[in-house]
Amino acid sequence: MKKIIIATLCLFVATLFNSCGVGNYTVTSGVEDKASVCFSASSAYDINVTIDDQHFTTTTVKNIAHKTRRNIKETAKSAIQTTPGRHTIEVKRNGQTVYSKEVMLSTGDTKIIEL
Repeated sequence: MKKIIIATLCLFVATLFNSCGVGNYTVTSGVEDKASVCFSASSAYDINVTIDDQHFTTTTVKNIAHKTRRNIKETAKSAIQTTPGRHTIEVKRNGQTVYSKEVMLSTGDTKIIEL
């Protein structure tokens, strides 16, 4: 009788472990398919940015010469999100072009352009 109870218990435990996880599951992870551009300068000022014929208004992030790290909060606030790939970027301040270049942005990349 003892052997039958042990065998039944083992069969129950084996069935319990084999029945878990029924079905198919798909898990995806990785970097979001976006890129960002932000601008830094010796002082903070408003700029007009054109990225592939799309117009934006933002503010530069002030560089501080004696600090090696950037202000992450200010950089995130002034960042412009776009798609990865090649983009023509033009920056104007008070109607004058201060930056004009074609840049390559990678997925999940934040490009900081110093003016």
